[in-house]
Amino acid sequence: MKLSLHTLPTVPLEAEVICPDKFIGNSLDAISAMTVMHGNQACSLADFFTLTDDGLETIEVDGDLSKVKLIGSEMTQGKIIIKGSVGAHLGALMTGGEILVTGNAEDWVGREISGGRIVIKGDAGHLVGSGVRGSDTGIQGGEIIIHGNAKNEVGNGMRRGLIVIGGNSGDFTGVNMKAGTIMVLGQLGQRPGASMVRGTIFSTQSAQLLPTFTYNTTYKPTFLKRYLIYIKKLGFTIDDAYLNGKYQSWSGDSLELNKGEILLFAE
Repeated sequence: MKLSLHTLPTVPLEAEVICPDKFIGNSLDAISAMTVMHGNQACSLADFFTLTDDGLETIEVDGDLSKVKLIGSEMTQGKIIIKGSVGAHLGALMTGGEILVTGNAEDWVGREISGGRIVIKGDAGHLVGSGVRGSDTGIQGGEIIIHGNAKNEVGNGMRRGLIVIGGNSGDFTGVNMKAGTIMVLGQLGQRPGASMVRGTIFSTQSAQLLPTFTYNTTYKPTFLKRYLIYIKKLGFTIDDAYLNGKYQSWSGDSLELNKGEILLFAE
């Protein structure tokens, strides 16, 4: 199924119907008539998109979707390819399938997902893999792969899963983290791991940590090499120095259980 944006929304367009689970078993006419919310106005999908049934299960979406929200919401299967940039809450509550974005993504990529994979070839906004405000639970499984930079609060409340940031991350990376792994191949922002309980945050660069983190040792973590080989297969450039080098190990946050770990490349 191919969708091409023919009318730019003037306010955020809530389009959670763009999802393999919603399309499967429905005719082209039924899909075209599905309801999307343009602000507080109910519209049909065809009011904004030209739909073409190419007989394939993969959903391809073209156009500037930076104001189109909730694509792939509650997705359990299939694949969505977005050729361009996309709006907030991409893949919210996803449990399976794959979403690929060739451009950038707005805030809350992979909100509270528990499975599947989301790949962003460009940059991402705030709160990647986090919960909504008022929730203490972020990503609970699956993978979120950002090839560019990400803004603040990556993995807020993260419980399981893998988040990879190919560039830099903003402030409070891994804030309130309960478990899981965050890998940042660039620079961490301020206060990484604040209030983290468990889990691992990794960076190839040095970082200024909160005083509630304690230095443990410098060593070669075997598990980390496996992670780096894995993400190298996903298209990231990983220097041999990172594969074979040593890392500073820091424990925190001591205001919580002090069982979280931050690994910073040393040599």
